Amino acid sequence: MASPTHPWPDKATIQSAMALAAWAPSVHNSQPWRWRVRSRSIDLYADMTRHLTATDPQARDLLMSCGAALHHLRVAFRALGWTGTVRRLPSAADPDHLATIDLATHEATAEDFRLASAIPVRRTDRRRYSSWPVPDGLLTQLSALIEDKGMVLVSVDKPDLRHKLAMDIAKAATLQDASIEYQDELSVWAGMPEGASDGVPGANIPRLPEPNADLHMRSFPGGELADNEPGDDLDAGVLMVLATLSDDPLSRLQAGEALSTVLLAATTIGLATCPLTQALEVTATRELVRTDVLAGWGHPQFIARIGWAPISAAPLPPTPRRPITETVEWSTA
Repeated sequence: MASPTHPWPDKATIQSAMALAAWAPSVHNSQPWRWRVRSRSIDLYADMTRHLTATDPQARDLLMSCGAALHHLRVAFRALGWTGTVRRLPSAADPDHLATIDLATHEATAEDFRLASAIPVRRTDRRRYSSWPVPDGLLTQLSALIEDKGMVLVSVDKPDLRHKLAMDIAKAATLQDASIEYQDELSVWAGMPEGASDGVPGANIPRLPEPNADLHMRSFPGGELADNEPGDDLDAGVLMVLATLSDDPLSRLQAGEALSTVLLAATTIGLATCPLTQALEVTATRELVRTDVLAGWGHPQFIARIGWAPISAAPLPPTPRRPITETVEWSTA
């Protein structure tokens, strides 16, 4: 697959990178991506057969999930000695073709190894966080990671703004919970038994979902996970909202890449994270978030809950992943 003038990773290296990319976060762990490995490039496609139409009617979460997988793949390749140049949305005739990645040799750095090592240990932690505040400097550090990407990560640190955002999230939950289609879809993708290859396992869902501080968390069926003890102190987790200037497919794809960037960086610091998209899946509450938090500027694409897990918190099990034989196609073209 390679020549002296056009080097290309061998199959084992590509498979290793794909295996790491598969750990990307996705809506309800649906893993809605397909890869095609060609002789000199790798293509990313949206797998629309995994579109959760009731939860994610505009496929925003699906595109962000694919964007997160794209960033995970690039991080994995850099640690393996390859850097990727990405052409996003390369085919006007095929909207499901999200990206083409060209590879070149790269000397891996300590930072490359550090980020790649965070991929398999990152978890979506839906439990209560501790009362330890996240230093402003760390939040600024996370925000700075995406400043040059045409988007902004806003820390919702003022009590009145946080209250408004919490109310917007609660309104979205009420509206979705009243939808039979949503409830039916959630029952298919949540509370998965041991041995499943996708969906949200019961072992990763709090058994008795209760508000984390003032925050209403999405209610999944089939929870088996004991929540962290609340103690006498409030959960000090913070909320951050990512906004893009546009709201087109490219912006959503890149928002997913930014989500991966933030989650992996937070993991290397030792922070617990949980992406929140419920308020942005409902048109009415997404507009409320845009007005309440962003003052009409930009388009909210995701909300991230970030904090410190209590020292006593039990480790979370990994969520299942589909084998790459189901998501990767090898082509001689």
